[in-house]
Amino acid sequence: MNVTMNLAQIVVSIALIVAIVLQSKGAGLGGLTGATEGSVFRARRGVEKLLFNITIGLAVAFFVTAILNVMING
Repeated sequence: MNVTMNLAQIVVSIALIVAIVLQSKGAGLGGLTGATEGSVFRARRGVEKLLFNITIGLAVAFFVTAILNVMING
């Protein structure tokens, strides 16, 4: 059970990292210099919204696996 929980947490963490990196692809490099290319709020639609929801789900899954891992090993 210990190995399974560790493996599950590693897989979820890698998926979370990938989802976060994919979200930041659209941000551009203007944020590094202080330039704001889109200061107007815009709603997430389509794939952007799906990726946002997947990121939230993966964050919750990572939190749950971390708590379960501590409870099992602790």
